[in-house]
Amino acid sequence: MSIFDGMNINSSALTANRFKMDVISSNLANADTTRARVNDNGEWEPYRKKTVVQEPRGQQFNNFLNKAMNKANSQGEGVRVSWVVEDPSPFKEVYNPEHPDANEDGYVSMPNVDPLKEMIDLMSTTRTYEANVTALNASKGMLMKALEIGR
Repeated sequence: MSIFDGMNINSSALTANRFKMDVISSNLANADTTRARVNDNGEWEPYRKKTVVQEPRGQQFNNFLNKAMNKANSQGEGVRVSWVVEDPSPFKEVYNPEHPDANEDGYVSMPNVDPLKEMIDLMSTTRTYEANVTALNASKGMLMKALEIGR
């Protein structure tokens, strides 16, 4: 175990949460985008909500559990973004016959982004980011105090 393990774990979480905040911001920015990409039929389709999937770096939780039950010393290696998934839920249909993307019935397919849920996710991710900054600063403070012992 290195003295920098705590800082490395916190820095990996900071990186992953920063990426997650960027994806959530992209979702919010495209909440009204009706022409995000061309589908296989050659037609425009709305923006699809994206979700970040994170997983632990290194060993999985059940390995840590087994080590802990055997009283072995185990520590984590941080977190990483494994992939970004598009939400397959259907688009919202909004009646607006004057919109340029309205179908023959006057309905427009809008993105499957719920701004309220996105704001809640953004607030939660921001709080997690701040908690990791606090933990990183605590680790830094402990290392600085350890250096002062030698004086």
